[in-house]
Amino acid sequence: MISPDDAAVPDDDPDGDWTAPGVYRCAPGVYRIPLPLPSDGLRAVNVYAVADGAGWTLIDSGWALSEARDLLAGALDRLGAGLGDVRRFLVTHVHRDHYTQAVVLRREFGSRVLLGRAEQPGLEEINYRDHDAGRVHRERLRRAGAHRLAAQLEATPPPKADPLLWEMPDEWLDDRAVVTVGAAGTERRLQAIETPGHTRGHLVFADAAGGLLFAGDHVLPTITPSIGFEPAPPASPLADFLTSLRLLRGMPDAALLPAHGPVGRRVHERVDELLEHHGRRLDATLHAVKEGRSTGAEVAAALPWTRRERTLDELDPFNAMLATLETSAHLDVLAERGLVVTTEEDGVIHYHAG
Repeated sequence: MISPDDAAVPDDDPDGDWTAPGVYRCAPGVYRIPLPLPSDGLRAVNVYAVADGAGWTLIDSGWALSEARDLLAGALDRLGAGLGDVRRFLVTHVHRDHYTQAVVLRREFGSRVLLGRAEQPGLEEINYRDHDAGRVHRERLRRAGAHRLAAQLEATPPPKADPLLWEMPDEWLDDRAVVTVGAAGTERRLQAIETPGHTRGHLVFADAAGGLLFAGDHVLPTITPSIGFEPAPPASPLADFLTSLRLLRGMPDAALLPAHGPVGRRVHERVDELLEHHGRRLDATLHAVKEGRSTGAEVAAALPWTRRERTLDELDPFNAMLATLETSAHLDVLAERGLVVTTEEDGVIHYHAG
């Protein structure tokens, strides 16, 4: 194995296109490896390789695709290693672009897969023999009054989950568990911190001594993550997300190493922006209710979406679903704060100004 600081590896993460294939140095012994998501608007996921004695620990793994596997193998080769030198995967959450390649490579090379314990209900739901990948989301859409959108999605259901991609991890990580990476005298201590919201068991990994936060999808530098899009969502995913953001804001600041987007930002700065963004969305959501819109679908249709401020009707069905479910999550937070009251009629939740 060559030294991780070998001249063949770029010294610094480049400016420009963060999705460009390669291997980029983020800190001593820490490298960013972007892997493709060919059918996903995000375009790539950042996998981080951390030197771990005679091998490597990877934070997240990528989607189980042949192109992603080949690029990961090539990046590790630049580091003087191979896929068999990956000792373990620390997975931030159980979405397919983070989890599934770890499961495939474990089967071939014997690497270990570690995942947050609170992801267990979602993973068990995926592995349930009668699992319908879109059922829970369609039910939530109907409760939001989005019956037409639910019917449209039901007519084009997602493919059945391949159980070989969704096997259980080797180890469940509890909140504040510490994973020690590296050889004696050069250890790096990565603390797993529960940050629910994007998923109920999402973890970030904090390297306090190195001033780094491997943030997964919890804190992204240019976009806001979807909220509660998972097989077994909790009661109030946005409330969980906001609490998790404030938790990180109360910890020492760190360099942000996100799963999607470029590196170079600080955690506190971006957390403040995300909290401000959701504060504005809560205000806009409450305003729509006061104007007489009462369901998640009606309120979502009154709000702008994406940085281009598109209308709900301009979104494709999948993103319209995400927008409607996110609106319902904001309405639920307003209800928890006593700013709106809820009623139910024919299975649809209505919100009214308190």
